Amino acid sequence: MQFIHAEEYLNQGDTVRVALDKQANVRIFDGINFSNFRNGRQAKYYGGRALKSPIDIIVPYTGTWHVVIDLGGARGTIRHSIQYLKR
Repeated sequence: MQFIHAEEYLNQGDTVRVALDKQANVRIFDGINFSNFRNGRQAKYYGGRALKSPIDIIVPYTGTWHVVIDLGGARGTIRHSIQYLKR
């Protein structure tokens, strides 16, 4: 599976803002769940299918977060930007 990945230490209540040039899946995972995702196992995440841009995801608790953007198996490229809006 191909995906775009970014990692950032964020505090509870911070916002991950992702701007996209097309619809895509935008999710944030904690470390354990990102490992599960990469290995094809079931994983808990926040976010989902971004039908419009930008998409904002509020960080539920403090820690290192993995931002993942993908096309859900479709081919193509995604132009994107990721911002971290800290409280």
